[in-house]
Amino acid sequence: MDRVNRVELAGFLRSRRELVRPADVGLESGKRRRTPGLRREEVARLAGMSVDYYARLEQARGPRPSRQVLSAIARALQLSDDERSHLHYLTGEPPGPPPGPPQDVRAGVLHLLDRLDDTPAFVVDAKYDVLAWNPLAAALLTDFSALPPDERNFIWRFFTDPAAKDRHDPEGSWSFARESVADLRAASARYPDDPGIRRLVERLLAASAEFAELWAGHDVTVRRSARKRLKHPSVGWLELDCETLHVPEGDQTVVLYTAAPGSPSYEALRLLKVIGTQDLRHSPQS
Repeated sequence: MDRVNRVELAGFLRSRRELVRPADVGLESGKRRRTPGLRREEVARLAGMSVDYYARLEQARGPRPSRQVLSAIARALQLSDDERSHLHYLTGEPPGPPPGPPQDVRAGVLHLLDRLDDTPAFVVDAKYDVLAWNPLAAALLTDFSALPPDERNFIWRFFTDPAAKDRHDPEGSWSFARESVADLRAASARYPDDPGIRRLVERLLAASAEFAELWAGHDVTVRRSARKRLKHPSVGWLELDCETLHVPEGDQTVVLYTAAPGSPSYEALRLLKVIGTQDLRHSPQS
């Protein structure tokens, strides 16, 4: 059954085309351009299709586009995630799962990390890659900037680096192992086509018998706030509240570590703010 809303589709494509400036896609504007935004032939060329095919879509008389065609048009028109979904619904093709966890952190979230100068804070994506952090998070956990991007993953370091696991007390170690694997299992279902998650799971299965046993359990959960006890090589054990704030637009999590004012852990965090990452470049990540 053909469920394409051709009139709405045509209007939507025209309106989005007019919003894209030639310079946005690497084209010259030219002196005699009368069309606002891109020309039809430019969209067709960017999307890898014939001009006639694209023109018929904008004239509300085209065939039902395939998912591949819709993806090509969405790229050419630089559609947002919401606009991509709308494009699919107009053609009777509900959008498929997102290709993978976004890696870009919103500017507002980065500003938040900068302002929290007395609170360790960092951002992880759905597979626990560390995407952004503030100086106190580096002082508490590790100097992320000194690690290769592939090594900035909490789950990988926990299951492959004994020193990283030793940063937790026994109860915290057991909780993190179980909950992080269950969270990664949920992420793998949300992003079934993401090569990054698939590669991470394959590496962990090969490197850690503990991970393999937990993965085989098929438990599913989503990371939530918790109480943590972490050991730092310079200031010792810290009792911390781990707060997690979900950023739904990017399926990312802002993680904050706080301590009760006046407590030994609170004073330890104040000391870490002064120490920073000096002499900690090779210390293990938690």
